[in-house]
Amino acid sequence: MDGTLRGWPTSPFLLATPHILRAVAYGFPVERVAVSPHARAVSHLALARKVFDIELAALKAVRAQLDGAFDQAVELLVATLRGRGKIIVVGIGKSGNVGQKISATLTSTGSTSVVLNPVDALHGDLGIVNDGDVVLALSYSGESEELLNLLPALKRFSVKIIALTGSVKSSLARHSDLALNVRVPKEACPFNLAPTSSTTAMVVLGDALAMAVLQARGFKQKDFAKFHPSGAIGRAMLARVQDIMRTGTRNAVAEQGLTVKEALMVMTRAKSGSLSVVNARGKLVGIFTDGDFRRRIASKGNLLDQTLRQVMTRNPVCVRADALAAEALKIFNERDIDDLIVVNAQRCPVGLVDSQDLPKLKLM
Repeated sequence: MDGTLRGWPTSPFLLATPHILRAVAYGFPVERVAVSPHARAVSHLALARKVFDIELAALKAVRAQLDGAFDQAVELLVATLRGRGKIIVVGIGKSGNVGQKISATLTSTGSTSVVLNPVDALHGDLGIVNDGDVVLALSYSGESEELLNLLPALKRFSVKIIALTGSVKSSLARHSDLALNVRVPKEACPFNLAPTSSTTAMVVLGDALAMAVLQARGFKQKDFAKFHPSGAIGRAMLARVQDIMRTGTRNAVAEQGLTVKEALMVMTRAKSGSLSVVNARGKLVGIFTDGDFRRRIASKGNLLDQTLRQVMTRNPVCVRADALAAEALKIFNERDIDDLIVVNAQRCPVGLVDSQDLPKLKLM
């Protein structure tokens, strides 16, 4: 032993750990050794995982705290909306930011919601409040001055107040009609100060309220599409398969008696990687793809002379032309296929959805 302690991190000052202090007290020289970038990266990764663990534990704690107040809150929100009232979300600071997200989720799922800034509310914005509305008031401490100052003004209206707070004995909770407990064991911040676990819990509880209200109101997929007419969601929700399928000369169809060689010519003319195989009555009976050809050519020397009846894949996955494009996307994801045959009510192929077309159509 050479009397030197190695491995301590480089720093303008030595870290005053018990080990360092004892080493100095006994007269051991302490050699500073730089921490490698890899060690720092591992440390960052460990910290990231710790944050995840803390916030996951916080969510489990809040989940365990759910009680009958949540049911009452959902019933109150649903009754308000049925009475043509709206959900007003108020909060300040980080809670205000969380409130904007909760309000946006409610609105996008058909529950009329607006955000009210507590400070601006006292300077004219209270005009947004009507009798019959319900207020979601967000404050982890339940003692936010701006929010408490707003309560007397809100009480002048015939509104109900639901508090989302980490202290069910706080001033906000006491002056609310219902209080939902979002208390977390601790924040992910090393000082237990920066809102981290608590804001995550508020977001998730807001999502839970929105989804419960959605279900209670009988909100359907078609309703969701109505509120999302633009973007990938809107296109996928509103478009029908018939709007996106290949038709006419781009839809390769051949009778099952054709040879593979003849079928390849049909596919080439249609610039398609697959072909719908039909019987004499024009009903879909199978599919033949370029992948089928590649897999079989090595083992079957006379493949080109065989008929489609001999080599096709029978009972292929298909979809109706009047189905939503979202159904086609679901089939692609679940079945891991490249091409989807489109049929009519008589099960005759009328089109083809090629997965390569979806990005161009901005459906993926």
